[in-house]
Amino acid sequence: MIPGEIFPVDGEIELNKGRPVTILTVANTGDRPVQVGSHYHFYETNAALSFDRQAAYGKRLDIAAGTAVRFEPGQSREVALVPVDGARTIYGFNQKVMGTLKGGDNAG
Repeated sequence: MIPGEIFPVDGEIELNKGRPVTILTVANTGDRPVQVGSHYHFYETNAALSFDRQAAYGKRLDIAAGTAVRFEPGQSREVALVPVDGARTIYGFNQKVMGTLKGGDNAG
């Protein structure tokens, strides 16, 4: 093996297989781009993003870890969200939760 060498698996890897998915339409009403990372609590994103925030509670983007989605000013697009997993405890972001998510496992 060579340091940094990668041994990819044959075929496709399905992200978040079997997880419930919520589709939301999101519009950037601001005058600057907004970028949201893969594990950001979507409910707490920039106020310039217009969407059903209650439907996004306890959820994150259904994209590969370490990636992000960028919303240009005036742009509207659909995004897929999946429930935050694990202990379902959220701290930081915009400090709207600061503890365990309400609604139990995979609830929103």
